[in-house]
Amino acid sequence: MLFLRISLLLSLSAVSFTTVKAQTYSNRIVAVVDGVPIAASEVRDTITAQEQILRYQHQNDPARLAKELAEVRATAVESLIDREILLAEFRKIGGVIKGQYVDDDINTIIRESFKGNRDAFVDELAKTGMSVKKFREQREKMIVMNVMRARHSGDHPPATPREVEDFYNKHVDKWREGDQIKISTISIPKFSGEAGSSSEKQKKLAQELRSKIVNGGDFAAAAKAYSQDSHAENGGSWDWMAKTDMMPAIANAAMELKTGGISPIIDQETSYIIVACDAKKLGTAPPLDKMRPEIERMINQEKSKQNIDNWMESIRKKHVIKRF
Repeated sequence: MLFLRISLLLSLSAVSFTTVKAQTYSNRIVAVVDGVPIAASEVRDTITAQEQILRYQHQNDPARLAKELAEVRATAVESLIDREILLAEFRKIGGVIKGQYVDDDINTIIRESFKGNRDAFVDELAKTGMSVKKFREQREKMIVMNVMRARHSGDHPPATPREVEDFYNKHVDKWREGDQIKISTISIPKFSGEAGSSSEKQKKLAQELRSKIVNGGDFAAAAKAYSQDSHAENGGSWDWMAKTDMMPAIANAAMELKTGGISPIIDQETSYIIVACDAKKLGTAPPLDKMRPEIERMINQEKSKQNIDNWMESIRKKHVIKRF
């Protein structure tokens, strides 16, 4: 994660009342860990920097982007609290991070997230107001956190054949290839162009339509009357399509439905969309034996994470944490 430490010592002389007020709010303390304050502006800058990178990484997958953005926003304060705790624990053991480790970490990010384009990486950082130097400082702290967590991932028994089989059956949809879907949609634009139209009003319309359909209303009739996409004249009906050829948010929503099911409202950039799953043709998944090594690795990662979570819970009790 990207973390930005700001100065909490502000000179209030020779500034307007408006500026003072903005700085006061920006530097409101949201938490203190062992006497180290975490400011609201630090939380904001952490979120902003992470969001910019995520938007670049997932620009073609709105559903995943929305999910990861929501997680970043929801966990920002607790992540910064945990960071301070782990940095303190690292100092206790006299830990040192070599500069080469930080260089390798940044080069990996550029290679994997920016296809090796360092200029694109620097441009994305600049959009958040963060320099490469500051980013490097934050990545060093992140490496410290990872080192401390790795030290306490602990020993655990290897994945059993039963655990592997259960994991495979639970996640088989993710590995299956060749899925085809037949769907119908109703697309309600966020702004209709009519006087008094608003995003909330349009969302309410989508909610009312979905409620009527779930309670037995005619999907095709509603699509013809209200939908504004290229399928409206056909009652919202689409031809058969490969899952991989559809927008991920729509495809994933349809695949989670049983045939005849109606999705929750999907909030896209310009529209509220209701998806009906008319039919599905499932493709084929790799056999369990082929997936076994990967599944065993994922199960072991989950067990390690549980050990780390248990350790973090125990050391939080040893530090003085105040949340505001």
